[in-house]
Amino acid sequence: MMQVRVAGLSLDATTQQPVLLLVPTADIEAEGPRRALPIWIGHPEATAILLAVQGVEPPRPMTHDLLTSAIESTGHVVSRVEVTRLEEGTFFAALVLRGEEREIAVDARPSDSIAIAVRCGCPIYVEESIFAEAAVEITEVDEEAEVERFRDFLDHVDPSDFMS
Repeated sequence: MMQVRVAGLSLDATTQQPVLLLVPTADIEAEGPRRALPIWIGHPEATAILLAVQGVEPPRPMTHDLLTSAIESTGHVVSRVEVTRLEEGTFFAALVLRGEEREIAVDARPSDSIAIAVRCGCPIYVEESIFAEAAVEITEVDEEAEVERFRDFLDHVDPSDFMS
C-alpha cells in the first residue's frame, strides 16, 4: 500500500460532479506530485471533505463528525483508511479501527472514509495496483482557483438538486 494525501477537490467540467484527487506522499516529498488518483464523489461528501481540510467547524456536527464521535466513544480510534480495490469503475475502502484488544476493518465508501480521515488526522493508503491502474498524470493546478470555483458551486446549489 502507498500512503496518499488529499491534494484537492475539483468539479468535472462535463458532469459538474466533484472529483477528489489523491497524491502519493512519496511524490510530494521527492519532487512534487506527478500523478493523482481521481475519485468521483457526491456533493455532500465533497462538502464534508472540503470543510474538514479547510478547518471549518460547522455550528452543529455533520454526519462524518457524528460518526467520528461515535467511534471514539466506543474506545476505538480510526487508525487509517485503506482504498482496497477497484471493480468496474467503483472504488472500495475500509476504515481501520483500533481498540484496546484488536483492529477491525469496516467496509466503507472512499468518500466517507476520507471525510472521516481528514477529521481524525489519520493516514490514507491506496493499494499500489489501484494507483497504477487508475492514476493520471497531473499538471500544475491553481488550487486556490479550484477551491473558489467549488465554493461558488456550493453557494449556488440547491438541496433539491440532490433529491432523486
